[in-house]
Amino acid sequence: MDRRSVLKKTLTAGAAAGAATLAAPAFAQSKIEWRMVTTWPKNFPGLGVGAENLAKRINTMSGGRLTIKVYSGGELVPPLQALDAVISGAAEMSHGAAYYWQNKNVGLSFFTGVPYGMTSREHAAWVRYLGGQEIWDEIYDQFGVQGFLSGDTGTQAGGWFRKELKSLDDIKGLRFRTPGLGGQVWQKLGASVTNLPAGQIFQALQAGTLDAAEFVGPYNDLALGFYQIAKNYYFPSFIEPGLATEAVVSKSKFKALPADLQEIVRTACQAEYDQVASDMYANDPRALQTLVDKHGVKVHQFPDVILEAGAKASVEVLTAVRNSDNALAKKTAESFIAALNLLRTRAESTDTPYLRAREKFFTLK
Repeated sequence: MDRRSVLKKTLTAGAAAGAATLAAPAFAQSKIEWRMVTTWPKNFPGLGVGAENLAKRINTMSGGRLTIKVYSGGELVPPLQALDAVISGAAEMSHGAAYYWQNKNVGLSFFTGVPYGMTSREHAAWVRYLGGQEIWDEIYDQFGVQGFLSGDTGTQAGGWFRKELKSLDDIKGLRFRTPGLGGQVWQKLGASVTNLPAGQIFQALQAGTLDAAEFVGPYNDLALGFYQIAKNYYFPSFIEPGLATEAVVSKSKFKALPADLQEIVRTACQAEYDQVASDMYANDPRALQTLVDKHGVKVHQFPDVILEAGAKASVEVLTAVRNSDNALAKKTAESFIAALNLLRTRAESTDTPYLRAREKFFTLK
């Protein structure tokens, strides 16, 4: 065989191999589409927009290989059935708050917000570095899903009340919308507690089936229009000192993703957790100014007698979980309390004294 024939065959074989190499990624890069159901109204400030931004972030970071279609609360399933939709396979992903599902395991409440518990930074430190995520995974493994922190509201507002609160007697029989372990605290104080998704709270206040409601804070509450019915707005919440939202994915669908797409989902959730915090911090003060200046809202702090009673009730609620027969809930509570007792030393020795000094001595116009 002459050299020309050998060269021709070599080039032909090389071209074929090159074509196969180019074809392989095209197959591997096939697009995956997921549905995300949320508990939030459409275009809802901070939280609903955060879910939309999370989907966009994943779409962009993956170059379109993983696309997320977002459904606001009620579009595909009712808001408080978002997690069940992922468990059943009706959706691949949900966006909400873990304490909405405390009926499945009360330990889940610890991954949203705990009365007299951790601030947002403390909570993220527990989840990311002090064993919280591993326990969260244990709980959600029972349901075939995986949870990620995906939003941070910071310390929330205490709620909207038709009448000013001056004593514990003002709480007796109060019909109050508030979820999670915090709802149990308000029950101990004498309130009649119910949980409703964001889109149903205004109607309940308007109809008179609620006397009071808390949701998040000024940025969200202005959009929800609570000021039209209740004018007394209390700060801060002692039941939600640092609230996290969650993104939940089907564990089997998540594990089926290539390693780089799994990392994109993790990283996008973490990025949006921090992004939502900045959004809330920037817009809460402006929204509160609007509520006060334009809508006549009266801002209050809870009387000490309510704060003290709330602290006592919080100890009782957390102790009950800690002593329960639910092994994973007990494990969650033990881990949370140990982390809180460690992390509060930093806040109380550094953050709190600084904030007191700034408030007392520093003003710059």
